[in-house]
Amino acid sequence: MSFSQGVSGLNAANSNLDVIGNNIANSATVGYKSSRAEFADIYAGAKAGLGVKVAAVTQSFGSGSIETTGRDLDLAINGEGFFRFNDGSQTTYSRNGQLTMTSTGFLANASGSFLTGYAAGQGTGGEPVALQVPTDALAAKATTQAEAVLNLDASSAGLAAANFESDDDRTYSYSNTMTSYDSQGTAHDIALYFAKDDTADNTWNVFASIDGADVDATTGQQQTLTFNNSGVLTTNTPLAFSFDLGTAVNNLDFELDFDGTTQFGSDFNLTTLDQDGYTSGALVGISIEENGTLTASYSNDQTQALGQLALANFRNMQGLESVGDNGWVETTASGQPLLGTAGSGQLGSLIAGATEGSNVDLSAQLVNMIVAQRNYQANAQTIKTQDQILQTLVTLR
Repeated sequence: MSFSQGVSGLNAANSNLDVIGNNIANSATVGYKSSRAEFADIYAGAKAGLGVKVAAVTQSFGSGSIETTGRDLDLAINGEGFFRFNDGSQTTYSRNGQLTMTSTGFLANASGSFLTGYAAGQGTGGEPVALQVPTDALAAKATTQAEAVLNLDASSAGLAAANFESDDDRTYSYSNTMTSYDSQGTAHDIALYFAKDDTADNTWNVFASIDGADVDATTGQQQTLTFNNSGVLTTNTPLAFSFDLGTAVNNLDFELDFDGTTQFGSDFNLTTLDQDGYTSGALVGISIEENGTLTASYSNDQTQALGQLALANFRNMQGLESVGDNGWVETTASGQPLLGTAGSGQLGSLIAGATEGSNVDLSAQLVNMIVAQRNYQANAQTIKTQDQILQTLVTLR
């Protein structure tokens, strides 16, 4: 019986050394989780016992250290959760956030599986899909909404609206220019002229022209802003403007919101001037925010949210099955994945430009290796001792 006990001890110690060796080999593997061999005795009714067996090899899912890489497509999870990948046939979960972009714009790991998440505007209610960055240029958008907030000097002299001429600064009190874009993304300068009305109290006439065109009271698309005695705007805005750009493009039609504009006895002052149009732009980069929002940046200074990464957690992480390549798959023991977004519930936040290192404690593993080696030697010694006992019995006279 001592032989079988010793052999079981050798096998168990050898398995333990395999686990320790694998931990040491992966001490620099991004997202690796260390393993531990757990032993159980074998009795089966024998008083002295039949030896030992490896009852399980469990993993420690404790976090590794976060290491900054400065690479935009490197991601680390600060807290609980797994990245979710899909290769078309199998969904895997991983803590390794070293990503690359394929030629078709998908974000993938080293084994070619696509990172999944929620499409922009979808929310977290649907099934995660492979996140893709469009490689096409961002199409131009015509200006449809604009905003201007300014103060018009209440002490300005009244001017006759009928005398307005854009090339004569004596016929208006103040002017400013706003850039807008047509349906093909071509930029146009919209000039706004403000003249205090000489016939109605607290009223200003607003004239507009495009691309430096000279306009007068007839052609300047006159609009009116009215204020109360406290200098607060009472006109319902936005005001509508329309410019005919010919047959090659659509008319430039937009609404200009003046909410917040005042008429106080101080200098003219423009505090806000904005519009929603832009020209076309090429993709120049992507970024991933702390909550997992994937954002594309374009050469026209525009950004566009493309989606949001999905993270997963499990009630029993020990039930996950390792499939290599830093990945695990769900099993009946792990339970179904609990999906969500970074920072929600118990899921951790994301750190871009960083990776999570292996959680292997190299010093502890080297000590464990010495102990396992001594265990192996001790079991070998029991076999040697049993052999010597049998040899003694055989040589009895």
